Amino acid sequence: MPSEQLKHSSTYIIAEAGVNHNGSLEMARDLIEVASEAGADAVKFQTFQVEKLVSEETSKADYQQNTTDGEESQADMLRALELSPEHHHAIAKHCDEQDIQFLSTPFDAQSARFLAEEFDVPRIKIGSGELTNGPLLLSIARLGRPVILSTGMGMLGEVEQALSVLAYGYAHDGNQPEPQDLQRVFASEQGQNALSENVTVLHCTTEYPAPVASVNLQAIDTLRQAFDLPVGLSDHTEGIAVPIAAAARCATVIEKHFTLDRALPGPDHEASLEPDELRDMIQGIRDVERALGNSVKAPADPEWKNRSVARKSIVAIQAIEKGETFTEENLGFKRPGDGLSPMRYWSILGSEAKKNYHSEDQIIE
Repeated sequence: MPSEQLKHSSTYIIAEAGVNHNGSLEMARDLIEVASEAGADAVKFQTFQVEKLVSEETSKADYQQNTTDGEESQADMLRALELSPEHHHAIAKHCDEQDIQFLSTPFDAQSARFLAEEFDVPRIKIGSGELTNGPLLLSIARLGRPVILSTGMGMLGEVEQALSVLAYGYAHDGNQPEPQDLQRVFASEQGQNALSENVTVLHCTTEYPAPVASVNLQAIDTLRQAFDLPVGLSDHTEGIAVPIAAAARCATVIEKHFTLDRALPGPDHEASLEPDELRDMIQGIRDVERALGNSVKAPADPEWKNRSVARKSIVAIQAIEKGETFTEENLGFKRPGDGLSPMRYWSILGSEAKKNYHSEDQIIE
């Protein structure tokens, strides 16, 4: 059965294999093993049919042009990376064997149904390029399972439009929506509940690799405040600093491309982490989760033993006889801090000593 909506207790880490298998089932299996050993929650591939995804004469993106054969079309490039149904079954089986969730991004309604019906995937990841593909969003919502929606290249209003389609799809079976229907359902309690139960939004910068200055992690907060939904990051920067920083901003999902070797041919390898880096990223995120704590300002367990060592007590800095007045000249502050707190200094200043004190004795008035 599909699992419930992603919660805030632990960052859900998706190791994005994407098309970095280069069309090789053996390489796909190796990627699954790397993701599992690194500690990822899920490993994600891409499910598409070239004839439904791209026109034959569509040119490549600049980053694809720079990392693959400049003479071939985008369709030819993708044809070599398309996974067959048999490949999908083998990949899903190996994910089960490696105890890691199998996910895949569908690029058409038939592919989405295939993933839901053949593999009962716990959730469906919707890529940034489909943010404005209303019919696909509607058909995915009607599959009745949670989605992770990437929002790269999108304006806040476009994200709201996409969410309104998803809300309508979860709430209404069969009917084709009118624009006013989408707005009404999005604004309704039923629609908001459907989104809350099913949708996680990912901030994303759609560039490969994405310059760090283009990431704008504060948009995570904007999305969370605007829609009151779990928000994460689909990251395309080089290195691991940005996803770890996103975890520190309480991102509920981190998605990151990885590869067996950045030097391999293919469109996405160059902007991907290698196995050791993937492990380091996941460890860093888990460390951040532990470091975030519970927001209560109080001594941590290891601190209690250090309080008396690091803090100070009020002490006599010269001999003080019983009945003598406490003054700035005969009182001082020294470790350990297991005596009278210096915060009491002003309350005893000017009062009379009730006993004799030697130099460095703690004041016990």
